[in-house]
Amino acid sequence: QEIVALSGAHTLGRCHKTRSGFDGPWTQDPLKFDNTYFTNLLEKTWQPRAGDWDGPLQYEDAETQTLMMLPTDLVLIQDNAFKPWVKKYAKDANLFAKDFADAFAKLVSLGCPAASSPSAPKTAV
Repeated sequence: QEIVALSGAHTLGRCHKTRSGFDGPWTQDPLKFDNTYFTNLLEKTWQPRAGDWDGPLQYEDAETQTLMMLPTDLVLIQDNAFKPWVKKYAKDANLFAKDFADAFAKLVSLGCPAASSPSAPKTAV
């Protein structure tokens, strides 16, 4: 449930090819925090991005070819444990906002291992 709620952060922003290799927004209004990410997952038809795309596998909406989803986004509607939460959040924006806030607060309060910090010394693998 928490990973689905946190994935809803994709309702904000977009990918930039120069930074991540992926390109495009998840929603039509990437500056608005709402549950559109979840409604898009369920209501739109997603197809692999084709044409002159030379980046890693990502999906585009078949209707407008302007929105994108990552393979990890589509797992949320393919996995039987995740999909019920996607459906709940698509129907109830307030539930999504509450669960996102709770999961994000937990994530921030727990922090991450020091070795994951951007300023941590690099170690040989």
